[in-house]
Amino acid sequence: MSEMVKYFWTKATNDGTRIGLTTEGQDELGTVKFAKLPTVGDEVKKGDNLLSVEADKAVSDIPSPVTGKVTAVNPALDDSFDALNGTDTDAAWFVDVQEA
Repeated sequence: MSEMVKYFWTKATNDGTRIGLTTEGQDELGTVKFAKLPTVGDEVKKGDNLLSVEADKAVSDIPSPVTGKVTAVNPALDDSFDALNGTDTDAAWFVDVQEA
């Protein structure tokens, strides 16, 4: 697994796995300016690129920790990426994936 894994958390949800940014990830990347996210219905494969994050200190491709279908994208990220830069790590989520 890549170094990036420690920067992201996963949490079981009712229908799969939620993937988010850890405090350590926030510290390492700096302020997130942009994230290229998958869309609902996209199929993702464990180890393949899930999303890309552009931040102050780095541009990072994030591998998917699971295989499945994207069932939700954090609506807070539609207008800004502030949720990824705050202190509430529960709010700093990217997507939900229903595992195949």
